[in-house]
Amino acid sequence: MTNVADLTVLGAGLAGTEAAWQAAQRGLVVDLFEMRPDRMTPAHQTGALAELVCSNSFRGAGLHNAVGLLKEELRRCASLFMTIADKNAIPAGGALAVDRDRFALDMTEAILSHPKIRLHRHEVVDIPTAGPVIIATGPLTSDKLAYQIGLLTGQDHLYFYDAIAPIIETDSIDRDQAFAASRYGKGGADYLNCPFDKDTYLAFVKQLCEGQTVLPHHFEKEVHFEGCLPIETLAKRGDMTLAFGPMKPVGLHDPRTGRPPFAVVQLRQDNRSASLYNMVGFQTKLTYPEQQRIFRTIPGLQNARFARFGSIHRNTFINAPHCLDDRLQLRSDSRIMFAGQITGVEGYVESAACGFLAGLFAAWKHLEYPFCLPPPTTAFGSLLGHLAAEPANDFQPMNVTYGLFPPLDTRIKKRRDRREALALRALKDLERWWARSASHR
Repeated sequence: MTNVADLTVLGAGLAGTEAAWQAAQRGLVVDLFEMRPDRMTPAHQTGALAELVCSNSFRGAGLHNAVGLLKEELRRCASLFMTIADKNAIPAGGALAVDRDRFALDMTEAILSHPKIRLHRHEVVDIPTAGPVIIATGPLTSDKLAYQIGLLTGQDHLYFYDAIAPIIETDSIDRDQAFAASRYGKGGADYLNCPFDKDTYLAFVKQLCEGQTVLPHHFEKEVHFEGCLPIETLAKRGDMTLAFGPMKPVGLHDPRTGRPPFAVVQLRQDNRSASLYNMVGFQTKLTYPEQQRIFRTIPGLQNARFARFGSIHRNTFINAPHCLDDRLQLRSDSRIMFAGQITGVEGYVESAACGFLAGLFAAWKHLEYPFCLPPPTTAFGSLLGHLAAEPANDFQPMNVTYGLFPPLDTRIKKRRDRREALALRALKDLERWWARSASHR
């Protein structure tokens, strides 16, 4: 293998590993840099590549959900992320969840075994000044590199705070109170559900509102991504906010009463052996002692042992519409590309998809192949469209959603039918795009 890399990728999370893999699969020699475990982040716990730091869920699996469509597009285009995710899938009702440890280990092994990828384990504090570079350092980019990115983009960073949900040891859950079920029976009894009556629920909300939280540093403005608000922040919006949000009882019946509970906390299996469960929607910035005290008032969790408490960290991202073109290239220097959450896509699957596109585009550019963007009617195209929107001072991270897609030619009244039609159109257009790219993929 040549000593000079054809491509340098900074960051070996979901976006960086996928970008490196796609470029290497097309014959490029890739230098992939990851600072862990030499230098850890506030959220990571291991040195494994593509470690999942928050939930172990990749969200909805069906095509009526835009993220389900995005996963299917990745599958059809030979994504490493989806291959490993499907291999390590565990029961999660209508969602795709994975054994987080096995997933990260398999991703690491795939990268280490690829003959065209050279993994380097140390922190990069300066952006390479020669050769093509993909910056995929994610929302937890180190301060030194973040400073360099700030100089490169010519503007201050935008940022928000992302909270991590606790993980509980399964044998500490009281199964006499928590019952196994999925909403509407989808996928089997894949979740453990901790039911509340009205009085217990209201007392719980009061404790959340009064709980002590970890405060941000004095120099950091506290801004939360709306799709991942801390549970205590939601609780402060009104007594019934949680009952109509992450604690909604819809589609569930308590077998002890035969009726829906007033509210419910759902626990999702977190590993293949089912020895750990994740508190669904319970990302939090409560202090560790407060988490233990308050969450043990949840029915079924009185004796809960926490394998991991929730935590808080800063997420960094650039103003993509201002900084990037439609090929994820820096407008001021097309040699440099960005991928993953640092661009302003939000979510595991979206990050991997952004990495897929960046690796593909980098390979096409290096090999001087004809270039064609994925159609805007596809989930791939919708993500690129979000990042290439008109520059705005209030640009914010966003998950893939059917609201980003161009409307159908014909009006379909029912929401589910409309979404399925959008998905079918997307997959047909994806097939045509992928076929046109066959000669150079």
